[in-house]
Amino acid sequence: MANPQKIRNIAIIAHVDHGKTTLVDKMLRQAGAFRENQVVEERVMDSNPLEKERGITILAKNTSIRYGDTKINIVDTPGHADFGGEVERILRMVDGVLLVVDAFDGPMPQTRFVLRKALNLGRTPIVVINKIDRPGADPMRVHDEVLSLFIELEADEAQLDAPVVYCSAKEGISTLDLDVPPTDLVPLFETIVKTVPPPPADDTGPFQMLVSTIDYSNYLGRLAIGRIERGVLHVGDSVTLLPVDEAAPVQRGRISKLYTIEGLERLETQQAGAGEIVMLAGFEDVDIGATLTNPDMQERLEGISVEEPTISVDFLVNNSPFAGKDGKFVTSRQLRERLYKELERNVALRVEDTDSTDTWSVSGRGELHLSILMETMRREGYEFQVSRPRVITRTGPDGAKLEPYEELAIDVPEEFVGTVIEKLGPRKAEMIEMKNPGQGLVRLLYRIPARGLFGYRGEFLTDTRGTGIMHHRFLDYGPWAGYLSGRSRGVLVSMEAGTIIAFALFNLQERSTLFVAPGMPVYEGMLVGENSRPGDMDVNPCKEKKLTNIRSKSADEHVVLEPPRELTLEGALEYIEDDELIEVTPKSLRLRKRMLSTSDRKRVSREVKRERERESA
Repeated sequence: MANPQKIRNIAIIAHVDHGKTTLVDKMLRQAGAFRENQVVEERVMDSNPLEKERGITILAKNTSIRYGDTKINIVDTPGHADFGGEVERILRMVDGVLLVVDAFDGPMPQTRFVLRKALNLGRTPIVVINKIDRPGADPMRVHDEVLSLFIELEADEAQLDAPVVYCSAKEGISTLDLDVPPTDLVPLFETIVKTVPPPPADDTGPFQMLVSTIDYSNYLGRLAIGRIERGVLHVGDSVTLLPVDEAAPVQRGRISKLYTIEGLERLETQQAGAGEIVMLAGFEDVDIGATLTNPDMQERLEGISVEEPTISVDFLVNNSPFAGKDGKFVTSRQLRERLYKELERNVALRVEDTDSTDTWSVSGRGELHLSILMETMRREGYEFQVSRPRVITRTGPDGAKLEPYEELAIDVPEEFVGTVIEKLGPRKAEMIEMKNPGQGLVRLLYRIPARGLFGYRGEFLTDTRGTGIMHHRFLDYGPWAGYLSGRSRGVLVSMEAGTIIAFALFNLQERSTLFVAPGMPVYEGMLVGENSRPGDMDVNPCKEKKLTNIRSKSADEHVVLEPPRELTLEGALEYIEDDELIEVTPKSLRLRKRMLSTSDRKRVSREVKRERERESA
C-alpha cells in the first residue's frame, strides 16, 4: 500500500490543441512506463477511435508514473469546451493542476474556463508554457498574459506564486529558466513533486470515497473510479453506496475487485489506502457523484456540480423510406434505452421524454458534444433522425426571456478582419476586444448569442480561406436577442424516388452545390443540394436522357460532374433549418424535409403565406 506522503494527484488542463496529451506521452516515456523496445503509438492516451480520428481528447483518462520513490497519478482531460463536464468532475479527485498554455496562442477561452474551476476548488496550479520551439513563440509575453488571467480570476496569494515551467512536449524537454538549455522533463517532474501537496489522507478513519468517473468491464460490469478520501479499503470489505439522489434507497455490497493504475495498466491489488486513485467493482448501479462509505459511518461527500446544458436537439425514430436498411437498432425501445444509458457516464447530458413516443429531447453543452454522441451511436449500429439544434432559454427574475451567450475568440489574418466583422454584425455579436499581437493574426473577442453561431463555422472558414481559427465557450445568460436570420440560400429537394442519374445532376450543378453523386438511392423529400439563390426548389435527380433516332455530333458528350459536398454531422447540424431533419444510419448521412410529400409542403406553404397576409392586414 502506497505511503500517502509519496503520492501526487494531478490533472492536466488546457485549451484544445495546446499539447496536453503529447506531454503525457513524453512523461510516460521518460518515467520508464514503457520497455526500451516497446512500440507505442503517438498520443497513446487517446484510445477512443473518435479521439484518434479527430485529434482531440473527449474522455478524461487516468495514468500514473514513478519519479524516484514518488507515484504521480495523472489525469488527461479534454480541452474542448463542449466536454467541460469531464474536466469539472476530474478536478475533484486531484490536488494540483498542470495548466498547459501554448507559447504562441497564449490563454484561450477554454483556458479561462478550466482555470477558474481549478482555482475555485483551491487546487495548486503549475503553469506549463508549451511549444517554446514553435515558430513565432513568445514565452515571456504568454507568461505575462497568464499572470493577468490569474489576477482577473481572483487567484489567492499562494496560487499567484505558481511556478512556471517552459517546455516542448513534442521534443520532451523542459526548463525553469529560458537561459538554461533544456534537455529532458526532469525539471517538470521535480516541480510537481515539490509544489503539489500530497493528498489529505487519514488512514485511521472509516472508509470514504467520492465516485468521480465510471468505466465498464464486460466481465465485472460497472467500475467506480475515484480517490479514497479516508480509511483503507480491502477486497471483500462490506461497503455502503449513498446515491446522488438523497431520497433514493441506500445500497450495501462487497468489493469484488480493486485496481490501481500503474502506467497504462490496471494493477489488481488487495488493499489501497487514503489518497490513492482506485478503480473498484462490486456495485452494478453506481453513478458519478455517489459516495462509497463504511457501513458504520455513512457520511455523504459533497456531490459533483456540473454546469447546465445550453443546446438541445430532438432524437427521432427513423421513419424515412430507407428506414431499417442499414442499422441493427431501429426501434423506439432500443433508441430510448441507449440514450438513457449514456446518462450513466456523461454527466453533462440531459435526456427527456416528449409528448411523442418516438421523440426524445437531448440536451448538451454544444454541437460537438451532441455530435460525438450521435457518431458513437451510429458506429454501434443505431439508426435515427435528428432535428435542428435549439438553445435552452430561461426566465429572468423580472419575467424576461433569457438565452445563452458565448464568448467567441477569433484569430484571423488582417486582410479578412473586415469580412468577419461584417458577417458577425447581423448575428447580434458584440465586440469585447480587438488586438493585434503583431504576429500576422488579429485577435477578436466577441459576446454572441449561442443561436448566432449556428451555421457560422463553415461560412467563417470560407470567408477566411481556411486560415482563420475560432473557439467559443459558454459565458452567461442574457436578454433574448430577437430574430436572427437563418440560412441565406434554399435547397434542392427531390420530388421523385429512385436512383440518381448523372445526366440529371449535370443540368442541376450549374445553379447549385450538390450533396449527392450518381448511383445513390434517393426518395421524395430528400435534400440533394444547395440552391444558388434563396428559396427551395423541387427537382428530379432521377431524370433520364430521352432516347431518339436522331444522332448529332454533341448528342453523347461526356458528362463531367463536380465532386459533391461531403456531409459531416457537425456541418449538417449547423446547416439544416427547423423544417428539416438529419437521417443518421451506420452507413449514410442524409438530409430530408420533415414533410416528405411535395404536394403537402406546397399546401402548407400556401396556408402559411395566407396567414401572414392576414396578420399584416
